[in-house]
Amino acid sequence: MNRQATIARRVEVSGVGLRSGAACSVWLCPAEADSGVRFRVGGVVVAAHVNAVVDATLATVLGHGSARVALVEHLLAAVLATRIDNLWIEVSGDEVPILDGAALGWLGALAKAGRMCQNISAHTWTVREPIHVSNNGSEATLYPAEELELDIEVDFAHPSIGLQRWRGRPLAAFGAELAWARTFGFRRDAERLLALGIAQGATLENTVVFDEDGPMNPGGVRAIDEVVRHKALDALGDLALLPGRPCVRLVARRGGHALHHALLRAVPA
Repeated sequence: MNRQATIARRVEVSGVGLRSGAACSVWLCPAEADSGVRFRVGGVVVAAHVNAVVDATLATVLGHGSARVALVEHLLAAVLATRIDNLWIEVSGDEVPILDGAALGWLGALAKAGRMCQNISAHTWTVREPIHVSNNGSEATLYPAEELELDIEVDFAHPSIGLQRWRGRPLAAFGAELAWARTFGFRRDAERLLALGIAQGATLENTVVFDEDGPMNPGGVRAIDEVVRHKALDALGDLALLPGRPCVRLVARRGGHALHHALLRAVPA
């Protein structure tokens, strides 16, 4: 039996929020079988579900009532990759720490927490036929599959990025292939993002920043295709917003969080 799992012990992860720049912490806590992944924000429970998405501006933001928790996708990608089905995530503030802009820190925290199998079969979800959404030159399709596969493509008009594509089975090699790929942005957008209040904590330690000549970060990018690998990481985190382990093939071209969410909302219940 492919059993559900939670973590074995409570662990804390602290850092700064990408949006606010403020100190924030999360506590990953064991949860009972069949309860799913849930956030607790100021005493309010927010489900890790696409129906709880309240914003998709450069991040996935979940909410319930007045409670909000932003930038959940990197953590949820690590949770899905480690096949943790049930988890309480207690949050101080209204976002999770950005860490180094990738998911390796979350993998480390989950490894420290340990994994505990539960005596209930794990749930999966798939689609019976392809589901397609598109918007303004971006498109994404879910196909039936026996295991999770990603086919992600980006195309940025920048000499250091251009057309990039990543295809693979992310759960089989998450740590090696995707978990280290950092969030990214462009220097030309910095003033606008600061004015929107969604990049107060962005630094060259947690974001790959491209100016006209290339990456500004010391050491440059971690791989020539780090951008598309981070997009695949984001997509994995968004696929965690339906209950159960996904058995689908996601093909996305010039996608993003809003497109992913629209696709998931089109999946029949």
